[in-house]
Amino acid sequence: MKKNLFTIGLIALSYSVHAQNILLHVGDTANMYVSKGTLVYNGGGMQMKGTGVLENHGNVMVSGSATDSFKTIDAANADKTEATGGGNFVNKLNENASYNSPGVSSVYTYGQLFISGIPQTNITGIVDQEFRAINHGTYQQIGLPFYDKTVSTLSTELGKTFSNTRYSQNEVLTWDNATVVSKNVPVTTKLGVTNPGTAYYMLGGLGLNVSSLTRTLKGRPLTDIGTTVTLQNAGSTVTFGTNGNNTNQYNEKYNTYLQDAFDAGSGVWQGTYGKNIYQFANPFMTNLDLSRIAITEAAVIGDGINLTTIRGLRLEVSGVTTTQAGGTGSSSYKFITFASGVPTGDVRDMMVRPLGTFVIKLNNNTAVNPNNLLNFANLRRFNYTPRAATTDYGITANKNVDTGTVKQLGVIGLDVNGDEVGRTYYVVYPNGSTGHSSNALTQVTNSSSSILGTFEEALTGGYDNNFTSLYWLYINEANENTFQGKNIKLVNYDLNTIKSYKFEIRENAELVNTGTHQLSTGIGFYYKAPNGTVMAASQDAVIPVTGSEYDLYYGLPDSVLNTETTTAKPSRTMVIYNPEITNYIVRFDPYWKKADIEVFDMSGKLVISKKSVNTSSDFVIELDHSLKNSYIVKIVSDKGETVNTKILK
Repeated sequence: MKKNLFTIGLIALSYSVHAQNILLHVGDTANMYVSKGTLVYNGGGMQMKGTGVLENHGNVMVSGSATDSFKTIDAANADKTEATGGGNFVNKLNENASYNSPGVSSVYTYGQLFISGIPQTNITGIVDQEFRAINHGTYQQIGLPFYDKTVSTLSTELGKTFSNTRYSQNEVLTWDNATVVSKNVPVTTKLGVTNPGTAYYMLGGLGLNVSSLTRTLKGRPLTDIGTTVTLQNAGSTVTFGTNGNNTNQYNEKYNTYLQDAFDAGSGVWQGTYGKNIYQFANPFMTNLDLSRIAITEAAVIGDGINLTTIRGLRLEVSGVTTTQAGGTGSSSYKFITFASGVPTGDVRDMMVRPLGTFVIKLNNNTAVNPNNLLNFANLRRFNYTPRAATTDYGITANKNVDTGTVKQLGVIGLDVNGDEVGRTYYVVYPNGSTGHSSNALTQVTNSSSSILGTFEEALTGGYDNNFTSLYWLYINEANENTFQGKNIKLVNYDLNTIKSYKFEIRENAELVNTGTHQLSTGIGFYYKAPNGTVMAASQDAVIPVTGSEYDLYYGLPDSVLNTETTTAKPSRTMVIYNPEITNYIVRFDPYWKKADIEVFDMSGKLVISKKSVNTSSDFVIELDHSLKNSYIVKIVSDKGETVNTKILK
């Protein structure tokens, strides 16, 4: 095999080929500095000796073979271990304080290591991986891309002691896709051996600080050989029970921790709700690009991945909480769907950082190989933004302009300081589904903690009164042709927090230029403020919020076509399940001031009665969890508006 070496930014480098399987040798006391934006390509083995250091702020690619090695050795040429080594190859963070910047972008960069073609037995080198992340709450979601690393070593590296005690928030958990449960990971476990490198971990968050302190995790990187995973039978044998009240092997109810925003609109705990969900972590020290995993492409540019039954992705978890019953839930996620043929939703977040996690939701498990194979090795990118369809899948592939027929309007809620506090999306395309439908595979339901979103639309525009009290939407979709000029309802539940809206417009997942309104069809998005004025929505425009309800349109509304009735305006009061507190809540219409709430069991017995409830915050319906009963909830505003709905347990 021909060996070659290309490096930029070398300091006191000792270069040697004294062993057949080592091409680049950083000698004892030598230093090699890889600067930000630099690519160092090494077509063979790599070795760091003694106190020699390779400090990586850019990109290092080690392309080897079965006879090559990646090593860190001491002065006597013995392999270093976790206990005796570290500090020789360091992946550095370049902008420590920018770890929470939206998506993976040039604002936040870091050293990345790409090892290809070297078997795991030959990867004995210890890498120092610097790490900072948003604090997720009671359980930190994380990937641990190391081989033969003992879990207990995380205690020293992360500044807290981990134990085997479940519910202590000091334990380490890992997600089991087949049984849909978080399992305990003994602290004696060897990472990458007992569990695969793609395992999704949850670290107890008690006393864990990864947001204001830079942590360094040490260990052997994972090989890219044999990293193809078959997506099959997640949750296929699990019976969740009525409304998710069955329990797992830890006696935890499924409805205390399992969330599925992809299927909730079609019926919670029905059909494929909670099924076909796969939770993974990035097994590499290189970014993963998930933008093309559902796109059929020519072999020359494709990733070799085409998940034909994919529904969407869930990323960027935050606000994780736990309950006394042992359940966990999250108040915030990012979502991407693929039914339109291109990614829709939070497409800026499609790059998964090293140590990052993600979730795949499939519509079913009927696909056969190769359409349910996920090749992690082919997803690696040094770049911080997703590649376009016309760019090959190589590690250094760049991002090009892409156009198409899927149009997306993002509405971002900003506070008084101009900081983002919420967002929602409206997507239209020729094959999109308008209204409540099992074919609406692009849309995603909103969480109970969200303060901004849209509601299911009637076919003629406006609210679909059948669903306003049941769910609302984070990503809303409609048919571009039949729904043109008709409105969906954008609702803000917190006027005290959201002071302005910013528009983010994409066509076929690509951002359009600042100031752009008219898209490739000659049509654009519009909005109508509470004063009745219809205005064009343009890229990056910021408008003041003057009321809780706005109308969004694709295409200028036509008074003839827009037949939405204004005589029977429905309430936006909803009864929704909040997994953080394992209970149902009443989310009130923003215009309500006071409300009376009555809850009846199915025998007609009044079990809860509250008068003059303040509607400025959610009302918790405190039900007896020991009873598997169903209830009728009646809510009456101080103006006489009434909402009736059911709770099924």
